[in-house]
Amino acid sequence: MYKKIMVPLDGSELAESVLPHVEALIEGFNIREVILARVVEPSRHPYGGEGDIIDPKDLAKWEASRKSSAKDYLEQIARRFKREGTAVRSEVIVGRATESLADYAERSGIDLLIIATHGRSGVTRWVMGSVADKLLRSASVPVLMIRAPGT
Repeated sequence: MYKKIMVPLDGSELAESVLPHVEALIEGFNIREVILARVVEPSRHPYGGEGDIIDPKDLAKWEASRKSSAKDYLEQIARRFKREGTAVRSEVIVGRATESLADYAERSGIDLLIIATHGRSGVTRWVMGSVADKLLRSASVPVLMIRAPGT
């Protein structure tokens, strides 16, 4: 049923709370491919503090550093999933989180998205926003939302 799953991670403990569930799905469904994804949002403007303009070269270095850190983080997580028959790879995606993840999932033939959620509802979710909720509503593939322990 599920052969290719994507796991969006943002470096937080909350996001990583899905990893035991991913391990169980790999075992139970003989998942062929797991894609660990992290979104790096582009810089909004080339200004530093107090109206200073940041040199484009410095901005490019900073963006490259952020992408490299995201890749290193994902590769560290990927080491947890060494299992014969399952390919685990990491993908750094540049863009707005929800739209980029939904687009990537559709383009890449993802069968299932697995994402952690705070479990917020009502005004709190409306005020703070929820990538998980927005992804649930915008993705064209099934989304398994795991409520993080203690939330």
